[in-house]
Amino acid sequence: MFDTSSLSDTAPYALDRDQKSQIFSGAIGALTQHHYAACPQYKKILDKLGFDPAKSRALVDYPFLPVRLFKDNALKSIPDDAIIKTMTSSGTTGQNVSKIFLDRQNATLQTKVLIQIVSDFIGPKRLPMLIIDAKSTVTDRTSFSARGAGILGFSMFGRNVTYALKDDMSIDLEAIITFADKHQGETVLMFGFTYIVYQCLLLALKVEKQMLPFDDAILIHGGGWKKLADQAVGDKEFKNQLRNLAGVTQVHNYYGMVEQTGSIFMECEAGHLHSSIYSDIIIRGNDLRPLDMKQPGLVELVSLLPTSYPGHVLISEDIGEWLGEDDCACGRMGKYFKIHGRAKKAEVRGCSDTFTAN
Repeated sequence: MFDTSSLSDTAPYALDRDQKSQIFSGAIGALTQHHYAACPQYKKILDKLGFDPAKSRALVDYPFLPVRLFKDNALKSIPDDAIIKTMTSSGTTGQNVSKIFLDRQNATLQTKVLIQIVSDFIGPKRLPMLIIDAKSTVTDRTSFSARGAGILGFSMFGRNVTYALKDDMSIDLEAIITFADKHQGETVLMFGFTYIVYQCLLLALKVEKQMLPFDDAILIHGGGWKKLADQAVGDKEFKNQLRNLAGVTQVHNYYGMVEQTGSIFMECEAGHLHSSIYSDIIIRGNDLRPLDMKQPGLVELVSLLPTSYPGHVLISEDIGEWLGEDDCACGRMGKYFKIHGRAKKAEVRGCSDTFTAN
């Protein structure tokens, strides 16, 4: 397998197209061979496709697995006694969920890469942190959901972590004001899932006729926009309300999925989602052929991180558009893109979609 530690001293957005392509095709080839040898179901799939993993080829020519496959199959490239964590995707009642099996090496790698990526946007220091969710979301360890995993993962970037919502998902103004008073004049970090931030924080502040007393807050959020779109709330309006009601001066959406935890795609200051040195995207048309820039299609996600399960090349159920490469106004190298939404007839899925307001 490719040794990702060789990239540990490289900034997460430092490699241009040529530098990155020299790494990726070989690294994905090595991961493909690893999973072919270690995961019997993956081997059957590649054999059925007539794909020889020993042959080197371009990145776009490696076979991809549909993310839905992980809902019905326990795909893993490690023995059962090596599993230390089982991640589950989000899903509404009655839906199957993906199960992702991690060993200690893979879980550690995901954490290290997540720290590298997020620190590029918020800096290396841990910030006072307000979680826009209820503490009970992470205290119930019987189900390690994508939402709970997201909260725990991003909590690494905070100190004095405080939860803004009560267990019934109502706003806890007393806890928020106490947190704000304690950290007056400091930059604070907020984290939450998009719809929960809107429904349980912003709308609640309007009802209570309250404004949060923050002068400099950063929000990282993710988990899908479908419910906000249904309420005619777009990105611009969402950010305006965050600034006016909550004092949030910097907003970073992120795109990712539990099937490739760690190699998330963060939104930069110019409003674009970015691939890092650990990840790449390919946009494919209805015939599944790769598309050029500025042509919407299905998003294929490529990651160097999955070693304990064959999730290194996946085709999502999302429609996206590749906007450019190595020339974003923010100065970061790599591809940048946007997500338009779910493909027609795809299951509704997003971390915040698992919460239903009363």
